[in-house]
Amino acid sequence: MKRQRIVIPILLCAIAAICNAQVTVESRIDAVQMWIGEQTQMVVTATVGENDRVEFPSFEPQQMMVPGVEVLRQQDSDSSAVTSGMMKRCRHYTLTSFDGNLYYLPPLTVKVNGKPYKTQKLALKVVEIEVDTTQMNKFCPPKDVQENPFLWADWELPFWLSLAMLFLALITAYLYWRLRTGKPVIVKMTMVKRLLPHQKAMKAIETIKEDHLTSSENSKEYYTRLTETLRKYIYERYGFNAMEMTSGEIIQRLTEAEDSQGVEELRELFTTADLVKFAKYSTLINENDRNLISAIDFINATKLETLPQKEEKPQLSAEEQKDLKERKALKWTICILVVSIASLLTAICYLLNQNL
Repeated sequence: MKRQRIVIPILLCAIAAICNAQVTVESRIDAVQMWIGEQTQMVVTATVGENDRVEFPSFEPQQMMVPGVEVLRQQDSDSSAVTSGMMKRCRHYTLTSFDGNLYYLPPLTVKVNGKPYKTQKLALKVVEIEVDTTQMNKFCPPKDVQENPFLWADWELPFWLSLAMLFLALITAYLYWRLRTGKPVIVKMTMVKRLLPHQKAMKAIETIKEDHLTSSENSKEYYTRLTETLRKYIYERYGFNAMEMTSGEIIQRLTEAEDSQGVEELRELFTTADLVKFAKYSTLINENDRNLISAIDFINATKLETLPQKEEKPQLSAEEQKDLKERKALKWTICILVVSIASLLTAICYLLNQNL
């Protein structure tokens, strides 16, 4: 028992010594010699355990590490693993100097878990630029700050031109606001050409031909579209509402205005169409073709060759004509003002460039 009491403290002390020996700190400098005014990096590295708390020496920006050597900034880098359970932590110091000399950089103190560790000593040589003092006449001394006298005559013209430009810009903005808020007098209109009744009907018949409905087994669709085309043509050509009338009523109204031969062919067409639509009458292909030709002949025989009507622009009242003239005057005035402002701006820039 006595041996154990003696051995255990010895082992603990040995373990503590080994753990303490594992903590190392060191410092290095990138360049031991530099020109005056240049910068170099000084790196302090600590190898510690993963959970150890490290406190690097800290300097304020532009603080002197030693007289003549200035710390511009400091920055910590990412930790890196060294061995199992050990980490390497670094801090970078950016140094500079404006006095030529050989400087001794004392050891820095790094605290690990509150215990101080010293880095090694470093040296930094700052080299001055040699100046040939035998030829001083080649070097010009620094010039003092000169205060040029202010002459109102040099700035008078640009000043008044700037005021004039500002005044014209305000007028232009006001006129543009008047132009935008005012209601337009005339809207842009599109001229639309209208097709004549027989042109619309022939176009619809061409569509029926392209769909090959004359040879189709669906006679009801063929006669429905054909008679609907004829009803629209008759309504637009003669003026009575053929869309709402029966076939007999349509033939009766046409008999009063057309020759009997054309109406009789049309009567046969409407009769066949009624049989197909209401009595499920089946027609032959040649019968469909004959009725189609009868419809085309009727349209060609009764068509009116007149020019398509065009939409005309509405007549303007005296007040609208006055508003239109005012809007045109505003547009021209705005254009003139914009050109004037651009000219004034060019002149002002030229004068300022001459005075500066």
